[in-house]
Amino acid sequence: MPSRARGRDCRYSCYSLGPDPRPNLGASKLGLLAEKGTDQVQYDMEQAERTHRLDKKVQEFWKQKQQLKKRRELDLWDSDPLRGEFPAHLGDNDPYWGPASLQCFSWEDLDRATCLRMQQEEFMHSLERPLQEQQQQQARVEENCADTLSEQLRLAMDLRATQLAKLEECCHKAIMSAKANANKAQVAKMAKQQRHEHQHQRKANSVEIQNQITSDLLTENPQVAQNPMAPHRVLPYCWKGMTAEQRAAIRKVQEVQHHEKEAQRQTEQALDTKWESQPMCLAQAAMELEEQERELCAEFWWRVGSFDQWLAK
Repeated sequence: MPSRARGRDCRYSCYSLGPDPRPNLGASKLGLLAEKGTDQVQYDMEQAERTHRLDKKVQEFWKQKQQLKKRRELDLWDSDPLRGEFPAHLGDNDPYWGPASLQCFSWEDLDRATCLRMQQEEFMHSLERPLQEQQQQQARVEENCADTLSEQLRLAMDLRATQLAKLEECCHKAIMSAKANANKAQVAKMAKQQRHEHQHQRKANSVEIQNQITSDLLTENPQVAQNPMAPHRVLPYCWKGMTAEQRAAIRKVQEVQHHEKEAQRQTEQALDTKWESQPMCLAQAAMELEEQERELCAEFWWRVGSFDQWLAK
Protein backbone atom coordinates (compact mmCIF):
# COMPACT_ATOMS: atom_id res chain seq x y z
CA MET A 1 0.00 0.00 0.00
CA PRO A 2 2.69 2.61 0.81
CA SER A 3 4.52 1.79 -2.43
CA ARG A 4 1.33 2.34 -4.43
CA ALA A 5 0.68 5.63 -2.60
CA ARG A 6 4.23 6.79 -3.29
CA GLY A 7 3.86 5.78 -6.94
CA ARG A 8 0.66 7.77 -7.17
CA ASP A 9 2.35 10.77 -5.47
CA CYS A 10 5.27 10.54 -7.90
CA ARG A 11 2.89 10.32 -10.82
CA TYR A 12 0.95 13.40 -9.72
CA SER A 13 4.18 15.24 -8.90
CA CYS A 14 5.49 14.50 -12.40
CA TYR A 15 2.20 15.65 -13.82
CA SER A 16 2.28 18.88 -11.87
CA LEU A 17 5.96 19.59 -12.66
CA GLY A 18 5.64 18.94 -16.41
CA PRO A 19 5.39 21.72 -18.99
CA ASP A 20 2.04 23.33 -19.59
CA PRO A 21 0.56 21.71 -22.77
CA ARG A 22 -1.50 24.85 -23.47
CA PRO A 23 0.66 27.92 -22.84
CA ASN A 24 -1.70 30.21 -24.76
CA LEU A 25 -4.53 29.97 -22.21
CA GLY A 26 -5.85 33.12 -20.57
CA ALA A 27 -4.89 34.22 -17.10
CA SER A 28 -8.14 33.03 -15.57
CA LYS A 29 -7.88 29.56 -17.11
CA LEU A 30 -4.27 29.18 -15.99
CA GLY A 31 -5.22 30.20 -12.47
CA LEU A 32 -8.06 27.68 -12.38
CA LEU A 33 -5.81 24.88 -13.68
CA ALA A 34 -3.10 25.72 -11.15
CA GLU A 35 -5.58 25.80 -8.26
CA LYS A 36 -7.16 22.51 -9.36
CA GLY A 37 -3.76 20.78 -9.76
CA THR A 38 -2.60 22.05 -6.34
CA ASP A 39 -5.77 20.80 -4.64
CA GLN A 40 -5.48 17.40 -6.31
CA VAL A 41 -1.83 16.95 -5.34
CA GLN A 42 -2.54 18.02 -1.74
CA TYR A 43 -5.46 15.58 -1.54
CA ASP A 44 -3.27 12.73 -2.89
CA MET A 45 -0.54 13.55 -0.36
CA GLU A 46 -3.04 13.45 2.50
CA GLN A 47 -4.40 10.12 1.28
CA ALA A 48 -0.88 8.68 1.02
CA GLU A 49 0.01 9.84 4.55
CA ARG A 50 -3.26 8.45 5.93
CA THR A 51 -2.60 5.07 4.23
CA HIS A 52 0.97 5.01 5.53
CA ARG A 53 -0.16 5.71 9.11
CA LEU A 54 -2.81 2.99 8.89
CA ASP A 55 -0.27 0.43 7.61
CA LYS A 56 2.10 1.38 10.38
CA LYS A 57 -0.59 0.93 13.04
CA VAL A 58 -1.55 -2.47 11.59
CA GLN A 59 2.08 -3.63 11.70
CA GLU A 60 2.43 -2.44 15.30
CA PHE A 61 -0.76 -4.30 16.23
CA TRP A 62 0.56 -7.47 14.63
CA LYS A 63 3.87 -7.05 16.42
CA GLN A 64 2.32 -6.46 19.85
CA LYS A 65 -0.93 -8.44 19.86
CA GLN A 66 -0.41 -11.28 17.39
CA GLN A 67 2.91 -12.80 18.36
CA LEU A 68 3.77 -16.33 17.41
CA LYS A 69 4.03 -17.46 21.01
CA LYS A 70 0.52 -16.17 21.76
CA ARG A 71 -1.25 -17.93 18.95
CA ARG A 72 -4.19 -20.22 19.74
CA GLU A 73 -4.19 -22.87 17.07
CA LEU A 74 -4.60 -26.62 17.24
CA ASP A 75 -1.24 -28.34 17.55
CA LEU A 76 -1.32 -31.93 16.36
CA TRP A 77 1.87 -32.66 18.32
CA ASP A 78 0.34 -31.55 21.60
CA SER A 79 -1.10 -34.59 23.41
CA ASP A 80 -2.43 -32.73 26.45
CA PRO A 81 -5.82 -31.81 24.91
CA LEU A 82 -6.23 -35.40 23.75
CA ARG A 83 -5.48 -36.71 27.22
CA GLY A 84 -8.04 -34.35 28.71
CA GLU A 85 -10.79 -36.07 26.81
CA PHE A 86 -10.49 -39.17 29.03
CA PRO A 87 -11.25 -39.30 32.77
CA ALA A 88 -8.31 -38.95 35.11
CA HIS A 89 -6.62 -42.03 36.57
CA LEU A 90 -7.53 -42.10 40.24
CA GLY A 91 -5.42 -45.10 41.25
CA ASP A 92 -4.40 -48.66 40.54
CA ASN A 93 -7.38 -50.08 42.45
CA ASP A 94 -9.90 -48.13 40.30
CA PRO A 95 -12.34 -50.72 38.90
CA TYR A 96 -12.97 -48.50 35.82
CA TRP A 97 -9.49 -48.99 34.45
CA GLY A 98 -7.92 -52.26 33.40
CA PRO A 99 -4.56 -53.43 32.07
CA ALA A 100 -5.51 -52.07 28.67
CA SER A 101 -6.05 -48.59 30.11
CA LEU A 102 -2.45 -47.86 31.00
CA GLN A 103 -1.54 -44.24 30.15
CA CYS A 104 2.03 -44.03 31.30
CA PHE A 105 4.92 -46.46 31.10
CA SER A 106 8.18 -46.46 32.96
CA TRP A 107 10.30 -45.74 29.91
CA GLU A 108 7.97 -43.04 28.52
CA ASP A 109 8.99 -39.35 28.65
CA LEU A 110 5.80 -37.33 29.21
CA ASP A 111 7.43 -33.92 28.62
CA ARG A 112 9.04 -34.83 25.30
CA ALA A 113 6.24 -33.29 23.18
CA THR A 114 6.34 -30.08 25.22
CA CYS A 115 10.10 -29.84 24.82
CA LEU A 116 9.85 -30.43 21.08
CA ARG A 117 7.15 -27.79 20.77
CA MET A 118 9.19 -25.25 22.71
CA GLN A 119 12.25 -26.01 20.59
CA GLN A 120 10.22 -25.52 17.44
CA GLU A 121 8.84 -22.24 18.74
CA GLU A 122 12.31 -21.01 19.65
CA PHE A 123 13.57 -22.05 16.24
CA MET A 124 10.69 -20.22 14.56
CA HIS A 125 11.33 -17.14 16.71
CA SER A 126 14.99 -17.21 15.76
CA LEU A 127 14.02 -17.42 12.08
CA GLU A 128 11.36 -14.72 12.29
CA ARG A 129 13.43 -12.24 14.29
CA PRO A 130 15.81 -11.31 11.42
CA LEU A 131 12.85 -11.15 9.07
CA GLN A 132 10.99 -8.80 11.41
CA GLU A 133 14.08 -6.66 11.87
CA GLN A 134 14.53 -6.54 8.11
CA GLN A 135 10.87 -5.58 7.66
CA GLN A 136 11.15 -2.86 10.30
CA GLN A 137 14.31 -1.52 8.70
CA GLN A 138 12.65 -1.57 5.29
CA ALA A 139 9.62 0.20 6.74
CA ARG A 140 11.87 2.90 8.22
CA VAL A 141 13.65 3.30 4.90
CA GLU A 142 10.35 3.54 3.07
CA GLU A 143 9.08 6.06 5.60
CA ASN A 144 12.22 8.17 5.15
CA CYS A 145 11.84 7.96 1.37
CA ALA A 146 8.20 8.95 1.65
CA ASP A 147 9.11 11.93 3.85
CA THR A 148 11.82 12.95 1.41
CA LEU A 149 9.47 12.66 -1.55
CA SER A 150 6.78 14.61 0.32
CA GLU A 151 9.24 17.39 1.07
CA GLN A 152 10.42 17.45 -2.55
CA LEU A 153 6.81 17.49 -3.71
CA ARG A 154 5.99 20.41 -1.42
CA LEU A 155 9.00 22.34 -2.70
CA ALA A 156 8.05 21.56 -6.30
CA MET A 157 4.47 22.65 -5.64
CA ASP A 158 5.65 25.92 -4.12
CA LEU A 159 7.95 26.51 -7.08
CA ARG A 160 5.17 25.67 -9.51
CA ALA A 161 2.74 27.97 -7.70
CA THR A 162 5.30 30.79 -7.86
CA GLN A 163 5.84 30.20 -11.58
CA LEU A 164 2.09 30.11 -12.21
CA ALA A 165 1.62 33.34 -10.24
CA LYS A 166 4.32 35.07 -12.30
CA LEU A 167 2.85 33.68 -15.52
CA GLU A 168 -0.63 34.82 -14.49
CA GLU A 169 0.67 38.32 -13.72
CA CYS A 170 2.42 38.49 -17.10
CA CYS A 171 -0.71 37.29 -18.87
CA HIS A 172 -2.82 39.81 -16.98
CA LYS A 173 -0.48 42.64 -17.99
CA ALA A 174 -0.49 41.46 -21.61
CA ILE A 175 -4.29 41.24 -21.63
CA MET A 176 -4.68 44.71 -20.13
CA SER A 177 -2.21 46.16 -22.64
CA ALA A 178 -4.01 44.45 -25.53
CA LYS A 179 -7.37 45.72 -24.26
CA ALA A 180 -6.03 49.28 -23.98
CA ASN A 181 -4.59 49.15 -27.51
CA ALA A 182 -7.82 47.68 -28.87
CA ASN A 183 -9.89 50.37 -27.14
CA LYS A 184 -7.66 53.11 -28.54
CA ALA A 185 -7.93 51.65 -32.04
CA GLN A 186 -11.70 51.32 -31.68
CA VAL A 187 -12.04 54.94 -30.50
CA ALA A 188 -9.91 56.19 -33.40
CA LYS A 189 -11.92 54.11 -35.87
CA MET A 190 -15.24 55.38 -34.50
CA ALA A 191 -14.03 59.02 -34.61
CA LYS A 192 -12.89 58.60 -38.21
CA GLN A 193 -16.18 56.96 -39.16
CA GLN A 194 -18.16 59.77 -37.50
CA ARG A 195 -16.13 62.39 -39.41
CA HIS A 196 -16.80 60.61 -42.70
CA GLU A 197 -20.52 60.32 -41.91
CA HIS A 198 -20.69 64.01 -40.96
CA GLN A 199 -18.95 65.06 -44.18
CA HIS A 200 -21.20 62.79 -46.25
CA GLN A 201 -24.31 64.18 -44.53
CA ARG A 202 -23.21 67.77 -45.13
CA LYS A 203 -22.52 67.03 -48.79
CA ALA A 204 -25.90 65.31 -49.20
CA ASN A 205 -27.68 68.25 -47.55
CA SER A 206 -25.92 70.72 -49.84
CA VAL A 207 -26.88 68.70 -52.92
CA GLU A 208 -30.49 68.44 -51.77
CA ILE A 209 -30.70 72.20 -51.12
CA GLN A 210 -29.22 72.92 -54.55
CA ASN A 211 -31.69 70.54 -56.20
CA GLN A 212 -34.60 72.14 -54.38
CA ILE A 213 -33.51 75.60 -55.49
CA THR A 214 -32.88 74.72 -59.15
CA SER A 215 -35.69 72.19 -59.64
CA ASP A 216 -39.12 72.82 -61.24
CA LEU A 217 -40.87 72.17 -57.94
CA LEU A 218 -40.67 75.78 -56.77
CA THR A 219 -41.47 77.16 -60.24
CA GLU A 220 -44.83 75.30 -60.17
CA ASN A 221 -44.31 73.74 -63.58
CA PRO A 222 -47.32 71.45 -64.19
CA GLN A 223 -45.30 69.15 -66.41
CA VAL A 224 -43.22 68.08 -63.42
CA ALA A 225 -46.27 66.43 -61.84
CA GLN A 226 -47.01 64.25 -64.89
CA ASN A 227 -46.29 60.57 -64.48
CA PRO A 228 -43.89 59.43 -67.25
CA MET A 229 -45.34 55.89 -67.22
CA ALA A 230 -49.02 56.99 -67.23
CA PRO A 231 -49.69 60.43 -68.72
CA HIS A 232 -53.27 60.49 -67.36
CA ARG A 233 -51.90 60.29 -63.80
CA VAL A 234 -49.90 62.74 -61.68
CA LEU A 235 -47.19 62.47 -59.07
CA PRO A 236 -48.78 63.41 -55.71
CA TYR A 237 -45.58 64.79 -54.16
CA CYS A 238 -45.03 67.15 -57.15
CA TRP A 239 -48.64 68.08 -57.97
CA LYS A 240 -49.51 71.71 -57.22
CA GLY A 241 -53.19 71.64 -58.22
CA MET A 242 -55.32 71.83 -61.40
CA THR A 243 -55.18 74.58 -64.00
CA ALA A 244 -58.12 76.83 -64.97
CA GLU A 245 -58.74 74.84 -68.18
CA GLN A 246 -58.85 71.56 -66.23
CA ARG A 247 -61.27 73.05 -63.70
CA ALA A 248 -63.52 74.45 -66.53
CA ALA A 249 -63.53 71.06 -68.29
CA ILE A 250 -64.45 69.36 -65.02
CA ARG A 251 -67.30 71.85 -64.41
CA LYS A 252 -68.60 71.30 -67.96
CA VAL A 253 -68.56 67.56 -67.47
CA GLN A 254 -70.32 67.99 -64.14
CA GLU A 255 -73.08 70.13 -65.76
CA VAL A 256 -73.61 67.54 -68.50
CA GLN A 257 -73.81 64.83 -65.88
CA HIS A 258 -76.28 66.99 -63.90
CA HIS A 259 -78.58 67.44 -66.94
CA GLU A 260 -78.42 63.76 -67.72
CA LYS A 261 -79.22 62.95 -64.12
CA GLU A 262 -82.19 65.39 -64.14
CA ALA A 263 -83.64 63.89 -67.35
CA GLN A 264 -83.24 60.41 -65.92
CA ARG A 265 -84.97 61.52 -62.72
CA GLN A 266 -87.92 63.01 -64.65
CA THR A 267 -88.29 59.84 -66.71
CA GLU A 268 -88.27 57.73 -63.58
CA GLN A 269 -90.82 60.06 -61.94
CA ALA A 270 -93.19 59.81 -64.94
CA LEU A 271 -92.86 56.06 -64.92
CA ASP A 272 -93.59 55.97 -61.20
CA THR A 273 -96.67 58.18 -61.71
CA LYS A 274 -97.87 55.90 -64.47
CA TRP A 275 -97.44 52.85 -62.29
CA GLU A 276 -99.21 54.57 -59.42
CA SER A 277 -102.23 55.51 -61.67
CA GLN A 278 -102.48 52.04 -63.18
CA PRO A 279 -104.60 50.57 -60.26
CA MET A 280 -107.13 53.40 -60.67
CA CYS A 281 -107.35 52.76 -64.39
CA LEU A 282 -107.84 49.07 -63.75
CA ALA A 283 -110.60 49.78 -61.21
CA GLN A 284 -112.35 52.13 -63.65
CA ALA A 285 -112.11 49.54 -66.43
CA ALA A 286 -113.56 46.92 -64.09
CA MET A 287 -116.45 49.21 -63.24
CA GLU A 288 -117.11 49.83 -66.93
CA LEU A 289 -117.07 46.09 -67.61
CA GLU A 290 -119.52 45.48 -64.77
CA GLU A 291 -121.81 48.20 -66.17
CA GLN A 292 -121.67 46.64 -69.61
CA GLU A 293 -122.39 43.23 -68.07
CA ARG A 294 -125.47 44.59 -66.26
CA GLU A 295 -126.70 46.23 -69.45
CA LEU A 296 -126.20 43.02 -71.41
CA CYS A 297 -127.98 41.00 -68.72
CA ALA A 298 -130.91 43.44 -68.70
CA GLU A 299 -131.11 43.32 -72.47
CA PHE A 300 -130.89 39.52 -72.36
CA TRP A 301 -133.74 39.18 -69.87
CA TRP A 302 -135.77 41.72 -71.79
CA ARG A 303 -135.32 39.68 -74.96
CA VAL A 304 -136.17 36.50 -73.04
CA GLY A 305 -139.36 38.16 -71.78
CA SER A 306 -140.22 39.35 -75.24
CA PHE A 307 -139.68 35.83 -76.61
CA ASP A 308 -141.83 34.36 -73.87
CA GLN A 309 -144.60 36.84 -74.68
CA TRP A 310 -144.38 35.99 -78.38
CA LEU A 311 -144.53 32.31 -77.53
CA ALA A 312 -147.54 32.92 -75.32
CA LYS A 313 -149.50 34.48 -78.14
